[in-house]
Amino acid sequence: MTLILYELVFCGGTLFAVATRFDIGFLGGGQLARMSIQAAQRAGLRCLSLDNSWNTPASQIAAAIKGELSDPERIAEVLMQCERVTLENEFILAKDIRAACELAGVSEDAIVPSIASLDTIQDKLRQRQALQVAGVPSPNAVPLEADPSGAIADIGFPMMIKTRFGGYDGKGARSIKNLRELEQNRSAWEGGGWLAEQFVPFRRELAVMVYVGPFGMGSFPTMETVQVDHVCDLVFPAGVDASEAAYAAVEAVGGRGLYGVELFELADGSFQVNEIAPRPHNTGHYTLDWGGVSQFEQHIRLVMGWPIIEPVGAETCMANLLGRSPSGCYSDAISAALAIPNTYFHWYGKEIAKPGRKMGHVNAVGTGCVERATQARKAFYDGWTSLDSSNQ
Repeated sequence: MTLILYELVFCGGTLFAVATRFDIGFLGGGQLARMSIQAAQRAGLRCLSLDNSWNTPASQIAAAIKGELSDPERIAEVLMQCERVTLENEFILAKDIRAACELAGVSEDAIVPSIASLDTIQDKLRQRQALQVAGVPSPNAVPLEADPSGAIADIGFPMMIKTRFGGYDGKGARSIKNLRELEQNRSAWEGGGWLAEQFVPFRRELAVMVYVGPFGMGSFPTMETVQVDHVCDLVFPAGVDASEAAYAAVEAVGGRGLYGVELFELADGSFQVNEIAPRPHNTGHYTLDWGGVSQFEQHIRLVMGWPIIEPVGAETCMANLLGRSPSGCYSDAISAALAIPNTYFHWYGKEIAKPGRKMGHVNAVGTGCVERATQARKAFYDGWTSLDSSNQ
């Protein structure tokens, strides 16, 4: 059954039910969809999201459909009601989106990013192979089979093992120092769908937001990212330019749209590409307040085929805000965070503040931004914890 949304319109004293037509559909309803929708709404665009929950960050501010993101029929409903469709994450299988395009009678060109690049990226082994074929520096990777001898011979120890599909923020990735540790993790990988990858002794981690559209290719500045427990903690200017490596990575997967490219900087100053995400990215949230175009407005322009803006802005640091348990009212905690000069607060509207879950972020702009972002986050956490304790 196809679900079509209608709006009631008065004309000549008569009430009509008119099928709603949307400009952009979002597959996924989390914070990336929410912030992209906010950018689209400033341009007067009408947006629709699909998610498996009614109460999502995106559904709080725009029309939404409830359904599984693995269901081609539900995806087809979005395609039939929207001029363009984009993704919030790279985990919706390309084959399901292609099937939805056939059901809806819609060209794959209506999807940004390109389905072909999504198909390559969402399999981490195929992504690695595409980079290697194109000569883009990246860690060597091979399939991890039930008999791991081939992977051991090709990669050696230490190695990283990763699930080929899904996995983010360190989920589905393990550092393996020797054969004993590999065997201890056999229950995870022996069923297939994993890869073994060269361990990279990097100096620091970097990220570049790259955009590709009808008006050419470009990027936002190279940022340094600090990870805590495999989750992005801080993002701030890196002081180096890794854009050429990031461009080569996006070209290697046939990119079209906005892509987050994560890289390693090695001790000799060279770069290796770690992973590519075909969407707005956590490492680009600083652009909401840096004074230039945000990654979300650029994303909307790319989806619509509009001219892009050259990204230029002030030095800015982003600090992620993670869930704590228990959680309650946090308005006073926000006030404490914003007492730090030149800081900006963003909350995603997620239903449950699970420990470790990305609930929002704070940006600090200008000289000393890293210290001020860290201070603002601490002030927020201290206020939130105090409020939680008083409510127990």
